[in-house]
Amino acid sequence: MKKCLGYFLSSLAQGYRTASGSARDQNSACICNHRSALNPLTIVRGSVLLLLIAALCGRTVVAQDTDRIDPQLTNTPLPTYVIRNAHIVTVSGAEIDNGTIVISGGKIAAVGADVSAPAGAKEIDGKGLTVYPGMIDLGTNMGLVEIPTGVPGSVDNQELGDMNPNVAAVWSVNPHSTHIAVTRVGGVTNALSLPSGGIISGQGALLNLFGSSPREMALVPEAVLMVEFPRIGGGGFGFGGGGNISPEAITQRDRRIEELRKIFRDAEAYGRAQDAYRKDPKSVQRPVTDLKLAALVPYARGERPVIFRAEREREIRAAIRFAEELKLKPIIIGASEGWKVATFLKEKNVPVILDGTLNLPLREDDAYDSLYENASKLQAAGVRFCISTGDSGAHVRDLPFNAGMAAAFGLPKAEALKSVTLYPAQILGVADRLGSIEPGKIANIVITDGDLLEARTNVRYLFIGGRQLPLVSRHTMLNDEFKDRK
Repeated sequence: MKKCLGYFLSSLAQGYRTASGSARDQNSACICNHRSALNPLTIVRGSVLLLLIAALCGRTVVAQDTDRIDPQLTNTPLPTYVIRNAHIVTVSGAEIDNGTIVISGGKIAAVGADVSAPAGAKEIDGKGLTVYPGMIDLGTNMGLVEIPTGVPGSVDNQELGDMNPNVAAVWSVNPHSTHIAVTRVGGVTNALSLPSGGIISGQGALLNLFGSSPREMALVPEAVLMVEFPRIGGGGFGFGGGGNISPEAITQRDRRIEELRKIFRDAEAYGRAQDAYRKDPKSVQRPVTDLKLAALVPYARGERPVIFRAEREREIRAAIRFAEELKLKPIIIGASEGWKVATFLKEKNVPVILDGTLNLPLREDDAYDSLYENASKLQAAGVRFCISTGDSGAHVRDLPFNAGMAAAFGLPKAEALKSVTLYPAQILGVADRLGSIEPGKIANIVITDGDLLEARTNVRYLFIGGRQLPLVSRHTMLNDEFKDRK
C-alpha cells in the first residue's frame, strides 16, 4: 500500500512538473507569457487527487502533527472524571492518602478521602500515583518566541519604541508553538507570557497551555504591565554591576525614569478626564482618544499589577519607591540581589518573581550559591515570592528543577512546591481559580509517579481546564521515532 501510494504521488508530481515546466524554465520577466502552458485540467485533477489522498490519510496526518490542536479535544463536551486511590497534594491544605477527586464541567467538583462519584464518570485508578495542581510560570515569553536566533519571523515579543502600554501580548501568542506541548507534558499548565523591550514593554497574558486560539488560551488577557525599570550601564559577571558610573550614565537613567513618571501621571489625568466626560457628556468636552494612555489607566490607578524588572539592590529599592510615589501595584521580577533587601521587600509588602535561580551569580565576588539560596532567604524573611524559569519558551519545562534547586539550598520542600503552584496564583490575583486542589477551582491537574520536583518523575496524566490531554509533544514524537534506531 505504501509503495503504491508513493508511486502515485511521484507520478502526480511528475505530471505537474511536465505541465508547468515550460513556464518555470523561462526568465522571470516572461512568466506571464507562458501561463498558457499550464493545463487547467491537469491542475484541477491534481488538486482533486491530493484532496482524496488527504482524506484517506487523515488519521495519520493528525497523529503525526503534534503542533496542532486536535479539533476533537476542543469541540467536544467536557466529560466527568473520577480519580481514585491516589495520594493528593492539595498544596493549600493537608495531603490526602487514598483520596478521590471528581472533575466535572472543567472544574474540581469534589476532593476527599470519602467522595462518591457521579454515574457515568470516567475512572482513573491512581494507585501508586500522586496528584498535584499544575505548575505556573510567571516569567516567560511563551508563544511569542519560537526560535530566538536565526529565524526572525518566529519572534514577536516586542515592538518599536520605548513606551508601548497599548501592546497586548495575547494577540501575538502562537497557540501552535512547539514549546507549549513540550512544557505542559512536564506538568506546567499555566504561563504568564510577557512582552519585552523598551521601557514599557506592554501587557502580559496569563495562559492555559492548551487551546486553538490565543483568546481560548487566555485566562487573563491583560493581566499585568511589563516595565523594564531604567538602570545604569551593564557589565559585570552576571547581569552587570560594579565599575565606575559616569555622570552621563546617571543623567540618562534619570531622564528615562522621568519619562516613565510622566506617562503614568498623564494616564492618571486621562482617566480622570474620561470619567468626567462619562458622568456629564453634555457639559464636559470629550477627551481626544489616546490608545497608550487609555491602556495605562488601570495600572496607573493601581487596579492591575505592574511588573518591574530589577536585579540589583539599588534598582529594587528605586523601583519600589517609584511605585510607591505613583501609588502603583508593583511586582519585582528578577531580584538577583533580593536577599540583600529582604527586610525592605517585607516592609513594603512587594512580591517577587525569582527568574534566575539557575543563573550565574550577579557579581564576580558573590558566593557561587547566592542565587540558589535567594528563595530560602526571602522565605525566611517573610517576603511573598514565586519561582520562574525566566525563559522564552524552550526551557519553561524546567520550572520544577528551578524549584528543586532552591529546595536543595535551604527552601523547605513544601514552600518550593508552593513557589510554582499556589504562590504565583496569589501574586497574580487568581488564587481563587488556580494554584491548589480545591472544589470550585479550574481542573488544571497533574498526576505523577513520584515527587513533582524530582527530575526522575514522570507525568502519567494531565488535565487542563478539566480536559484530559495526551502526553504527546515534539520531544516524545522524536523519542519514539529514534529510540530503536541502530
